[in-house]
Parts: sequence; C-alpha cells; structure tokens
Amino acid sequence: MRENLIQLAYLVAVIGFGLSLYWMNSAKTARRGVLAGEIAFAIAIVATLAYPGVTGTGWVLIIIAIAIGTAIGIPLGLKVPMTAMPERIALSHAFGALAVACVGVAHYFLDWEHFGKFEIAVIGIEILLGGLVFTGSLMAAGKLHEMLPQRPILFAGQNYANFALIGVGLAIVAFLMFNPDQTWLIPVLACLALLIGVALIVPIGGADMPTVIALLNSYAGLSAAALGLVLNNKLLIVAGALDGTAGLILAIIMCRAMNRSFRNVLFGAFGAVDETAVEGGGDQGQVRSASTDEAAEIMKMARSVVIVPGYGMAVAQAQHKVRELADTLEAEGVDVKFAIHPVAGRMPGHMNVLLAEANVPYEKLLDMDEINADFPQVDVVLVLGANDVVNPSARHVKTSPIYGMPILNVDQAQCIMVVKRSMRSGFAGIENELFFNPKTLMVFGDAKQVVSELTLDVSGQRDAIGL
Repeated sequence: MRENLIQLAYLVAVIGFGLSLYWMNSAKTARRGVLAGEIAFAIAIVATLAYPGVTGTGWVLIIIAIAIGTAIGIPLGLKVPMTAMPERIALSHAFGALAVACVGVAHYFLDWEHFGKFEIAVIGIEILLGGLVFTGSLMAAGKLHEMLPQRPILFAGQNYANFALIGVGLAIVAFLMFNPDQTWLIPVLACLALLIGVALIVPIGGADMPTVIALLNSYAGLSAAALGLVLNNKLLIVAGALDGTAGLILAIIMCRAMNRSFRNVLFGAFGAVDETAVEGGGDQGQVRSASTDEAAEIMKMARSVVIVPGYGMAVAQAQHKVRELADTLEAEGVDVKFAIHPVAGRMPGHMNVLLAEANVPYEKLLDMDEINADFPQVDVVLVLGANDVVNPSARHVKTSPIYGMPILNVDQAQCIMVVKRSMRSGFAGIENELFFNPKTLMVFGDAKQVVSELTLDVSGQRDAIGL
C-alpha cells in the first residue's frame, strides 16, 4: 500500500513538473509555473522520505542535508541580482550534477556485484556527464562573472585533445562493462570527467556562455535521468528527461537567435576577437553626443519611440525608471513600445523579467520578429545598454564573430539614441557600427541616472524645480 501511494505521489509530482514548464511559457502565467514546480518538488521529497528503507539515521542525515542546502539556497535566491542570474543558474547546475555524480560513484561501489552490463554502461555515462557538467558549469560561471578570461583559451589541436579525452572516458566505461570488479577505475573516470568539463568550456568565448549553460543544463538532466534508470526511480527518469529536453530546446532557440550551430558553439571558439573587426572602428566616422535635455526634447516631439533594453539597463537596475519614462512619454501623446532581442542581457527572457518586475504591460514587449519590420517608421529608438544585438556589422562584416546573427534593425529608424557609460565594446568584444551612424546620438552616463533625467526633462519637472 505504501509503495502504491509513493508511486501515486510521484505521478502527481510529474504532472506538476509538466504544468510548471507549460505555464512558464508565458510571462502572465510564469509565477503559477514556479509555484507548481515548487509544490511538485515538495511532494516528491516527502514521497521519497516515506520509503521503507529510510531509517532513523537516514532521516537525520537527510534533514541535515536539507538544512544545509536551504541555508545556502535562500541567500542565493534573494541576494543574487538579476544581472548575475546566469552565473547563479550555472552554479545550481554544477552542484546538482556533482550530487548526481557522487550518488553514481557511491552506488557503484556499494552494488557493482549486482549490476549487469546495461546498468554499468548507464552509471558510467552518468558519472561522465555529472562530472563534466560540474566543472564545465563552474568554468561558465567564472567566465560570465569575469573571474576567468572571457576570451577563448586555445591551443593547437584543442578539439582533437577533447575528443581523445571523451574517447578515453567511453573506453573506461566499455571496459568496466566486462570487468566490473575493477572498481579503481571509477575514481579515474570521475577525475577524467572533471577534466573534460574544463577542457570543453575554456575554449569557448564569453559571448556563448548563456548557450553553453543551456546545453550543460540539458546534460545535467540527462545524467539525472541515467541515475533514475540505475536506481529504478521513475520520477527521477521523467524529471531528468524534462530537464534535459527543456535545456536542449532552450539552447536550440538561442543558437537560432545567434544564427549558430551546436558544432560552432562547442568547437568553433565563438567569442574570439577578430582584430580586424575591432580595429575597424577607428575610421568609421565621428561620434555625435547629446545631452539629456536635447534627447528629451527630440523624444517629446516624436510620434513613436521604441526602447531597446540591454545589459546596461540590467546592471544599472534602471527598469523602474524606464517604465516611468515610458509613462511620461505616453502622457505627452507618444506611442511607446519595447523591442526585445532573444539573447539580450545574459539569458533568454532577461529583459522580459526585468520589465515585468517594473509592471511594464506585456503587450508592449515585442520580440525581434514582431518589431523589426516597423523600425523604418519609428521616429526615435532609445537603446539602453544593448550592444551586440543592435550592431549592424552582423549583417555584412564577414570577419566579425557575430556575422550572421539576427539583430534588431534599429539603424533603420529616423533617429537613434544610445545610452552607454562609454564607447566600450560589447560582450563579443567588437566595435559597434551603430555608434558611428550619422543618425545616432550617444548619451553617455549611467542608464538609471540618464533615464531619470530624461523623465524629468520630458515632463518639464526639472525646469520647474530649477535643476
């Protein structure tokens, strides 16, 4: 009876996981999706604790582990800013994969005598995936947080060396299938997996790290599903499969948004700075700048304004000020919309989440495909810290590392205003042609401060208080 109830609880949890992913497809139902996932996880944990094999000592150890995880997880969830969310997600993948790998190693040493060839193959692959996801995610988090160089770290024959390491790992798994008593190879396999994770990620540039994190998420899910097969845990199999497919789909979406293939992302060293592309900005023309009151006057006289948010807005935490600016412009009769690039910021949906937090109506957030055709009719585009996703060189400079990436066609608008702290290049490390466009006005400064001043100038409040 208890076993049936546990399996029923697992079924309910699986349904909850599915509904969670479904509801998170829309910003309007995303909170409901998160809640459904939390409830499903709680049901799964309680059901697992109800297994007959869990003794008093096991309960104590599990409760201690939950307490430690909670003590770490709550501060991470509450204190990590949105700008660092990709790094936090990478760390979650890292420690989840480490847990899977450790369980696999322990299970092999405890029960190897009862394993068949299939179980050994599955647990070997699970250790490989778990180990490489752990160190790979740490490398990705380090690159995103700029603790490690964002440029690709390369050497001659890099890809051949990586394939050789993976081949050795698979060979060890195959050997263990026929010689399961050679348990000394399990620590060797685990260490090799850790090395593979480092070797696979360091050659990839920082610009591709969000896509890499999505792929690592997929690998983590697959390793969890493999562990479920070994433990005969149906919930773990389904949850891992959901995680793996969701990560894979997300990676596909991101690769399409950047016009890149998996092979190019994983082995093409995208993010390497082409010196000819970088140095080409010197003779592209003069940069024109404008003060906030000049920019405000232009926007106030416009019929339509499109705001393009980017990482600079996220860093400055300017989303609430941006909403105030949009409301002020609309009060002056200006039509305001937001153009969202799929990979703006550091992860898909980054800008959507920030603007939703500021209560910007969902219908005003338009995806790249929805708004690109409208830019020729737009009077003013306000670019807030976005860089590579609005760089026209992606269309025609074949030496550029972002060549072929679909961009927001902001250069087709009648007037472009770019808010940036400086002329520093974007995540891909290349010059932005948009800054030298004769229609572009650079408004230098912190995004939050600049947008606040623009709001005061548009409403006339700054003149009223004598600023």
